[in-house]
Amino acid sequence: MSIPMTPTQHMRAIAVLGLPLILSHVAQFSISLTDALMLGWYDVTALAAQVLAGMGFFVLFLFGSGFAWAVMPMVAEAESAGQSQQVRRVTRMAMWLSILFGAVSMPLMIWSEALLLALGQTEEVAGEASRYLNVAGWGIFPALLVMVLKSYLAALERTQVVLWVTIGAVLVNVIVNYALIFGNWGAPEMGIVGAAWASVSVQIVSLLLLAIYAAVVTREHALFIRFWRPDWEAFGQVFRLGWPIGITTLAEVGLFAAASVMMGWLGTLPLAAHGIALQVASLVFMIHLGLGNVATVRAGRALGVQDWAGLRLGAQVVVALSLLLAGLTVVFFLLMPEFLMGLFLSPDEPDRAGVIAIGVVLLAAAALFQLADAAQVMALSLLRGVQDTKVPMIIAALSYWALGMPVAYVLGFVLGWGGVGIWLGLAVGLAGAGVFMMLRFWGVILPRLTAQR
Repeated sequence: MSIPMTPTQHMRAIAVLGLPLILSHVAQFSISLTDALMLGWYDVTALAAQVLAGMGFFVLFLFGSGFAWAVMPMVAEAESAGQSQQVRRVTRMAMWLSILFGAVSMPLMIWSEALLLALGQTEEVAGEASRYLNVAGWGIFPALLVMVLKSYLAALERTQVVLWVTIGAVLVNVIVNYALIFGNWGAPEMGIVGAAWASVSVQIVSLLLLAIYAAVVTREHALFIRFWRPDWEAFGQVFRLGWPIGITTLAEVGLFAAASVMMGWLGTLPLAAHGIALQVASLVFMIHLGLGNVATVRAGRALGVQDWAGLRLGAQVVVALSLLLAGLTVVFFLLMPEFLMGLFLSPDEPDRAGVIAIGVVLLAAAALFQLADAAQVMALSLLRGVQDTKVPMIIAALSYWALGMPVAYVLGFVLGWGGVGIWLGLAVGLAGAGVFMMLRFWGVILPRLTAQR
């Protein structure tokens, strides 16, 4: 019988596993962050187009990542229970499902211009966004496979390699962006298309590095031997756990994508300001996402050995850490919004003052939903760790689309509050999800597991 861990030991374990994951998520997000930074210095219209195109890619990518997210709790549980063969089976079939999803999603990106025009975007922005997606869209295949391998390695608590590969990817992205967006070092000046080629290059390099590492260092799982051989039982297991995760993620990111579309109705400058403010808020979200990954892995391992006391105490510690960080973020957003917005715009940009003025108000609204956002991502991660995904999917869909989206539209357009009204609607949706998912974990799932003793 294992000795129960103290809160200090839980915190130390969370730090050891979590810091590389947090930094890797921040580094991963920095890839799109550098795209926005460099395109903002290149041209505001290109930035606005990349906001829409990047959000479209991100929606499909996160939807398809449901199968990768399913790997994390399944591998953590199997590994803690000593079921090495199950680790290989679910990881391999998650890769199969990711490839299939990529094939299904490609037509949406190839014919994205017509879709964006139908959603009320200007011809100039829709055309530029489509040019981006016609190149960047092909990166969804390596990007989804990278997510599967990252989840697999994180569940095995091999997070250092995930961090270093991601940092390398950021450096490659900066270099290729600098060359291809602006035409430096003798490269052609490609603008937004150069950013797309940089993204695809980074995703391919990341996949190759992680695949080589997994094949060499975790060879006991033989992930790529007879990769073509189907395992329909494991395929079904990953699919059943993964599709609700994908729908849940789609509900949330779709809310932000819809907000981007509505900001586009207000004009190019509001859309550009929205894109910058969203980049800043999303960067902070990566910290909570990294802690959420820790919560998922540790909850999955507790599930494998049925350590319910450890599950409860570990959950309390990780939620407290996330909420503390959220409180610090509120202060950060309110004290220096002009500085944060100004980082993304050239000093010579004629519309710089207008974009910053809009963005300052949006960041104030973003400060309001930091605690709610932290609560919902931590509750959702804990529920995934114990493989409870269907009810959270319903909570997410209702909170974001039956609550958040109508409020955003009414405040933004019916009452005429504009961009700040849209962002307050986001805050309402996130708050609803946070409250009901926390009630689900602490009031339903944890008592049910504890009663099994």
